[in-house]
Amino acid sequence: MKKTFEFKQGSRMIVVETGEMAKQANGAVVTHFGDTTVLTAVVHNSEGFNAGFFPLTVVYQEKLYAAGKIPGGFLRREGRASEVETLNARLIDRPIRPLFPEGFKDEVQIINIVLSSEPDNSPAMTAMLGSSLALMISNIPFNGPIAGVEVGLVDGKFIINPTEEEQAKSELALSIAGTKDAINMVEASSKNISEDVMLEALLFGHEEIKRLVKFQEEVVKEVGLKKAEVFLDLLGEESVAKIEKFIGKELRKAVSIVEKQERAAKIDELTKQTVDYFVSLADTVEAKEEAEKVAKEACENIVSGEVRRLITKEKIRPDGRKTDEIRPLSSRVHVVARPHGSALFTRGQTQAFTTVTLGSLAESQIIDGLTSEESKRFMLQYNFPQFSVGETGRYGGPGRREIGHGALGEKALMNIIPDEDTFPYTIRVVSEIFESNGSSSQASICAGTMALMDAGVPIKAPVAGIAMGLIMDGKDYTILTDIQGMEDHFGDMDFKVAGTKDGITALQMDIKISGVTTEILKEALAQAKKGRLEILKHMLGTISEPRKELSPYAPKVKMIRINPDKIKDVIGSGGKVINEIIEKTNNVKIDIEQDGRVFVMHQEYEWIDKAIEIIENIVREAEVGQIYEGTVIRIESYGAFLRLWEGCEGLLHISKIAHEKVAKVEDVLAIGDQIAVKVIGIDEKGRIDLSRKDTIENPNKGKEEVKKDRPPRRFPKKTNNLN
Repeated sequence: MKKTFEFKQGSRMIVVETGEMAKQANGAVVTHFGDTTVLTAVVHNSEGFNAGFFPLTVVYQEKLYAAGKIPGGFLRREGRASEVETLNARLIDRPIRPLFPEGFKDEVQIINIVLSSEPDNSPAMTAMLGSSLALMISNIPFNGPIAGVEVGLVDGKFIINPTEEEQAKSELALSIAGTKDAINMVEASSKNISEDVMLEALLFGHEEIKRLVKFQEEVVKEVGLKKAEVFLDLLGEESVAKIEKFIGKELRKAVSIVEKQERAAKIDELTKQTVDYFVSLADTVEAKEEAEKVAKEACENIVSGEVRRLITKEKIRPDGRKTDEIRPLSSRVHVVARPHGSALFTRGQTQAFTTVTLGSLAESQIIDGLTSEESKRFMLQYNFPQFSVGETGRYGGPGRREIGHGALGEKALMNIIPDEDTFPYTIRVVSEIFESNGSSSQASICAGTMALMDAGVPIKAPVAGIAMGLIMDGKDYTILTDIQGMEDHFGDMDFKVAGTKDGITALQMDIKISGVTTEILKEALAQAKKGRLEILKHMLGTISEPRKELSPYAPKVKMIRINPDKIKDVIGSGGKVINEIIEKTNNVKIDIEQDGRVFVMHQEYEWIDKAIEIIENIVREAEVGQIYEGTVIRIESYGAFLRLWEGCEGLLHISKIAHEKVAKVEDVLAIGDQIAVKVIGIDEKGRIDLSRKDTIENPNKGKEEVKKDRPPRRFPKKTNNLN
């Protein structure tokens, strides 16, 4: 039976429907946010997946019919998930995953399909609400609900779920999710805002999350199903005690080995030794499989427990650092010759090699999604080859992790990139991770900044990134600066902060527990700033400012502005004119924007200047009263035609050639003569009248003045001489 529930958010309404669509799923809701509509269905497979982990799949699909669009390409249908779909699926997965019961390892799928999309109402946030609610009303065990909102900052005021227009003006793009008690996921990019403002934004967003959680609880009371009794795969106390006695002491000792690979090898050796021993005691295939599984999990729990104990109780990290200490740093720029900029940044056992490539604006990335077609002139792409962790593995296109880390790096740097008018290039940054032991995305941000400076990109300010961690034991907690892989794996929080010396440009937080308090967030932000400033100091010691000149291998570009009405003249019929310009100027690249900006690009300024000269002549307009140098190109009985510049001609009438009367044009002018002429008129059809005599001195001017100034002739007075 269909039921409808409503939630008012400011002037907008969120409407949730159940009981009509996807009724064979374990739980399904249709969520409307204005004209944005998302169907969410959750399904559960209890047939014993036996993966040794929780196989949760979150899918977010944008159907182009939702925006009234037909897909491009030969097949005219949606294909593999786009980057936007992948990032939104991750956005939903991250706050939901930690809230399933410990030991629950049945397969669960959460499918979100965007059925209708309105630019002002986020389908991602709509899908997040639908995902939580579908789980809550289903029989699948889930310790929710959660909710998410977007927060903008316009004219000093925070806005919940800003419209498209508001977001364009916003200094902050913040996505936040959490429970009624705490925040457990953050994703943000900002225009260099302070830690205090960011914290205020987080708290502002959480207040709205509390309201959305309460709304879900009311829905569940009315239509929620009883939760199913499921098997929780938890270790038995007796098995744990046996394994602890057998190998516990040696495993704890191995945790304190400083070098990553040596430590990992020792832990693997001890784990294998434990598995082999307990498997040998089993007498059936099923028992051997169970013994192997229990032994592996128990060994990992011993390692995890020791890491957490050392950090929370003794304030000792596995590699011996203080809690706020950064690993050793090293860096250099101009690592290779041909890329337009490059940098190598190493932090401990994490190393990022990053390059910058400059291209024309026509090489911007085209994004075809639910919104209107967009182009992106700044891109940061992240690659994580398996050799970076000393392993073999899959090679192919980017996975979810690579797309997510690349997007974070892009957010961190995009607000320091100069605008098109200042630096009219498409900019591609690529980060290759050559070695990894945690915080590789933040190493990419540091290396990316230095590579941009090496390329001569006039960035607004250098940016550094740092990853913070958290280990909690009851009410006791320890915040860690610059976490390594083991601390990330066994910790409770991964909190990445990137920014300049003055403020934050990007933020990402994932929580493995139910959430964190305001006090922890405030402390983590302050500690992250201290670490960020230390890294920035190191980076500026390697390269202090952007290079003044571009690489000799980088294309050069200049911009001019023309009257938009003249664009058609530059392009010409069927592109004839612009193709001729390109041919005459050694194949320059010309990009023309609708607002009249023209970008000309080539390896050599000589050809750029030549192309600009031609374009300026095409669009140049004669002005009445101005004097120009013209070339005689045709002579008629009534006058001469002159070319002032390419594409601009005017008539010099025979009466305007000289001050004295001219009988024949040929008596004074010949084809090819270059003379100064004055524009004396332009008619409604754009025809230009010229005058030569207005540019030369009148030879009769002095005589006329003398004649004019001569005193009047005086005749003698007539007298009568008859007397």
